[in-house]
Amino acid sequence: MSDENKLDHMRKILSKLEDIKNTQESSIDKINHVITDLFQSPDPKLEEIMEQAHQRASDNVDMVRAAMEEYEMRINKLSMQ
Repeated sequence: MSDENKLDHMRKILSKLEDIKNTQESSIDKINHVITDLFQSPDPKLEEIMEQAHQRASDNVDMVRAAMEEYEMRINKLSMQ
């Protein structure tokens, strides 16, 4: 695979990682809406589950963001060669 083809492939992967991050952020937003709705009709079990889901989604965003940053550095390094 030529360097240019490899760069194109890596950029497509980076775009998919961005989509994953955006999806997780959207999930966090939806979870926050449910948590807010639960203020009006409390449900301790559901609140606990939503808090756990929020934490997991946040962790996923952090993981994907870190992976994207590292991957983007690799892309930049390859593109400078």
